[in-house]
Amino acid sequence: MQLFFNSEITPQTKQVTFDKTESRHIVRVLRKNEGDTIFITNGKGQLFTSEIAITSDKKCLVNIKSVENFKKHWNYYLHIAIAPTKLNDRFEWFLEKATEIGIDEITPIICDHSERKVLKTDRMEKIIHSAAKQSLKYHFPKLNEPISLKEFLNSSFEGQLFVAHCEETDKKLLKSILIPNTNTTILIGPEGDFSHNEIEQSLNRNFIPVSLGESRLRTETAGIVAVHSVAFVNE
Repeated sequence: MQLFFNSEITPQTKQVTFDKTESRHIVRVLRKNEGDTIFITNGKGQLFTSEIAITSDKKCLVNIKSVENFKKHWNYYLHIAIAPTKLNDRFEWFLEKATEIGIDEITPIICDHSERKVLKTDRMEKIIHSAAKQSLKYHFPKLNEPISLKEFLNSSFEGQLFVAHCEETDKKLLKSILIPNTNTTILIGPEGDFSHNEIEQSLNRNFIPVSLGESRLRTETAGIVAVHSVAFVNE
């Protein structure tokens, strides 16, 4: 099934007009014709079945025929706060794979050792939307604007709180202490790891120090291991 995304569509919507890029894809790549079916999601758990009314590679119009509501495939809320990587493509890889596995919220955090402090969130949103459509997700993760770790730690938290770092301290393996069906927030640091002060700050906010395994992982790999660990424990 080919899935399209429209953030503004609601159960009350009767018609949807695709922009030039999507219209060209529908008409020239998928070779759809009038009367063919198009599936659309708003990323909020709803799937809209529509029928093409006007085929144009500049403005394709569809009529909404029905709407279905879907629950998430997972029974928890996962929030990963992760430092952007020096190379954009590595962070984009994390966003893509985390979306495919299943994640609810992502916050890029700027840390003492961060080498990248600016992100093009518009591009990152497109990466997430593309991955969600490809993996047939009807619930799209939320991508927040980058903030400092200090600001993030001043937020309100619910559920399990973990900070993954590389310092030689008393840490438990993440997957061994995860509680299924529980809201979870995990901090993942930059290539140079969290500073000692940042680790102390997170501990003071009741984050539990954890290990992701014996290997020293890149930031984006650590993020994926954390996402998969939560998904695995909840299977």
